[in-house]
Amino acid sequence: MVNIAKLTYRVYAVLSDGTQLNVTGAITAAGWNEGEGEISARLTATMANIKYAGKPLSSTITPNTVIVITADAGGGEKEVCRGFINEWSPSRSNGSNSFSVTAYDELFNLQQSQDDRYITAGTGTKSAITAVFNDWGIPIGEYKGPDAVHAKTLYKAQYLSDIIMSLLDDAEKHGAEHYVVRARAGAVDVLPLGSNEDIYHFSDDTNATLASDRISTSALVTRVKVMGLATDDGKQAPEAIVDGLTEYGIRQRLYNRSEDDTLDTAKAAAQKMIDESGKPERSSTIEAPDVPFIRKGDMVSLDTEHLTGFFIVKSITHDVINRKMSLSVKPAE
Repeated sequence: MVNIAKLTYRVYAVLSDGTQLNVTGAITAAGWNEGEGEISARLTATMANIKYAGKPLSSTITPNTVIVITADAGGGEKEVCRGFINEWSPSRSNGSNSFSVTAYDELFNLQQSQDDRYITAGTGTKSAITAVFNDWGIPIGEYKGPDAVHAKTLYKAQYLSDIIMSLLDDAEKHGAEHYVVRARAGAVDVLPLGSNEDIYHFSDDTNATLASDRISTSALVTRVKVMGLATDDGKQAPEAIVDGLTEYGIRQRLYNRSEDDTLDTAKAAAQKMIDESGKPERSSTIEAPDVPFIRKGDMVSLDTEHLTGFFIVKSITHDVINRKMSLSVKPAE
């Protein structure tokens, strides 16, 4: 476990000429978040608008400047988050000057960009996804994701992040593992959930300051109807029904069989949908002293009154100044 007494953070602004400006001493608030349903990390910082080279710091640190946060827990300084400034806001109050920035990593452009993408029949997941990264000039770090074969698919005016997640979802429906897409030191990784080597442990007796648990059946899927290929007039007939926990009532989704799907493959995909969405939704959170090296998609070990076992981090927020973090987790499969 990280010794919080030894934990130190540094915040740098990387200027357009490559200068790494250490602004740690000016920071009054800083942190970063990896949110559920997003592939880009969000970094925020507020700092005193002190003079640098005879000008306010806000004149030097401007939109599109790279902000980097590092952490050192005794094993050397390591980058934990970086982002390009998208929001820049200097202010003055009661004679005090400060300015705040919000920055996002390289994957933010994929969340903000739409495109038409045509996936030819037989294209592998890796080829389709890495083509998006290459087209947007994002270096690929580790790709340990799936390489399933996809049917012919046309994405029209869809956000690129949604296209990537759709391809991963399609691979998962056909038997692949679950994966996380995230940036690291300027490159993008696609990794299996829970593949981190260091698994941090949190318990009521030692380092968990808050733990909560909630169960809901509101989003439950209890039946998936497999629809056959469309006829010339566009009609589709049901070919199979896969039931789950129908004692909660019929809450139905459709799975449209593609030309490359056999009925058995389509039924397996429908069962995968039941496996993923056919259980009551559990929402679990934990707060603890910050471990800046924990990422979304990592596995953690918990031993609290309500949460015991191994869990996957769905989202995480790190607070640099208060040295705290908040995690949303789900049980590891």
